[in-house]
Amino acid sequence: MEICDLLTPESVLSTVRATSKKQALQELAAQASKVSGLSDRAIFDVLLERERLGTTGIGRGVAIPHGKHPDLNRLYGVFAKFEQPVDFEAVDDQEVDMVFLLLAPENAGADHLKALARISRMFRDPDMCKKLRAAKDDGGLRKLLLNKTQANAA
Repeated sequence: MEICDLLTPESVLSTVRATSKKQALQELAAQASKVSGLSDRAIFDVLLERERLGTTGIGRGVAIPHGKHPDLNRLYGVFAKFEQPVDFEAVDDQEVDMVFLLLAPENAGADHLKALARISRMFRDPDMCKKLRAAKDDGGLRKLLLNKTQANAA
């Protein structure tokens, strides 16, 4: 599973406005609804249920909200940068400015875990995070995400 398999042009966002974790999840759910076909409410509920288990703010300004839904037939991703960092209750108490939302079918055990691992590896690369934060528009972000994927495949 490659990052580019999870993203579409509509699912890469360079300027999301949110002032709270809840609002951030609502904005991400609305965007994920456009690419997945699920209602934004169904997606928001899945994300909120997962956040109740513990924060998906993994540290260093990054969060990976994720969840499973029975009406999905494949994995979907949404990458977003926030205009202003948001308190995501991250493990290191830093506010979050980049998010990769992942949605998976209910029965996607191994694929879901592999995708989470791939996303996590991407965010552990300090150079990649620096480049993503410096990108000014959706197109620049898409190019970085696709180039990173192609470099990993080589």
